[in-house]
Amino acid sequence: MINEEKKRLGTNRSCIRELFEYGMKKAAEIGRENVFDFSIGNPSVPSPQGVNDTIAALARSAEAQRMHGYTPASGAPDAREAVAQDLNERFACGARARDLFFTCGAAPALCAVLGALSVEGAETVILAPFFPEYTVFAAGAGMKSVIVPANTADFQLHAEEVAPYLTPHTQAIIVNSPNNPSGVVYSAESLRALAALLEGKSREFGHPIYLISDEPYRELVYDGAEVSFLPLLYRNSIVCYSYSKSLSLPGERLGYVYVPQQAEDGAALLAAVAGAARASGHVCAPSLMQHMIARCAALRPDVEAYDRNRLALYNALTAYGYECVRPQGAFYLLIRSPRGSAREFSERAKRKNLLIVPCGDFGCPDYLRIGTCVSYETVQRSLPVFKELIEEANAR
Repeated sequence: MINEEKKRLGTNRSCIRELFEYGMKKAAEIGRENVFDFSIGNPSVPSPQGVNDTIAALARSAEAQRMHGYTPASGAPDAREAVAQDLNERFACGARARDLFFTCGAAPALCAVLGALSVEGAETVILAPFFPEYTVFAAGAGMKSVIVPANTADFQLHAEEVAPYLTPHTQAIIVNSPNNPSGVVYSAESLRALAALLEGKSREFGHPIYLISDEPYRELVYDGAEVSFLPLLYRNSIVCYSYSKSLSLPGERLGYVYVPQQAEDGAALLAAVAGAARASGHVCAPSLMQHMIARCAALRPDVEAYDRNRLALYNALTAYGYECVRPQGAFYLLIRSPRGSAREFSERAKRKNLLIVPCGDFGCPDYLRIGTCVSYETVQRSLPVFKELIEEANAR
């Protein structure tokens, strides 16, 4: 016998992965240059040269074998110390090496945190639009997902709209800013209002409500936007970070959980994070990547290419008549499906070898996500197809 729920998860792929894998097959048939694949958030900007140089130097060093050996489950001491120092230099947040737990990217970080907070009847609140795997991670931890509908007027976070969804069973709320799929950066004002709400509800319910900040896009911002560091606004914040996007290392799987020392039951919580990770089979994050980040924690991405694509797509699509959310961060553009189902529009685009993701699984069924982490040539060559699609939709 097998677990039918796990079989369902393994059989029914995410809409993102389905399109991405379709695009790979199509590219093999007609040439990669003839497929306009905007489906997946795979960074198109190379890793900083310092990252590549450091990895090469470590692999050639006299201690190369140690670079591939086990580290402590929580992470190599020098890597944890380097990240804590970087956080303090940027945010003056009082981070300590012992407040960090290294993981294989942000996804296992989220799973470990949710597992640590999973008690009987536990609920986690998720704000639409959201990364679809959040609900999978919550279910895997034995938690119920409670979805707050998107405010499609501005896609900002509005505390008064979150309030009705908080109950005595609420253990956590997940915040993702810059947001996938909208690219919106939540304002400091909106986050302070949410913090005040959670403080009040925590007192009312008699237990802390933790604010889980999913931050793979923290460094990818434009137009002078500022990303608030949530532990400075709300003491019961937990940061889940990944270097996949910031250093263009999605396949190398490195991230961390940061539990601030001021968080309620912080030491016990971090121990529970370690235990949840252990129960999922965690041994340690990739060693070579940890030793690299010990030397490269202060490196930042060059977002110029993403910004160029963002503006080219946003300006062209709005000129064609698409309703778009102007992104301030990440590398996505969210558009409303013109005249009809987003899934149907995605299928029509697919027939023209243009791959864009319908956002029903993101909690926004009338919208589609366009990944702007592609070559500028792909953006330019795709624009006539976008124009043709909306003209066809308007003529229906």
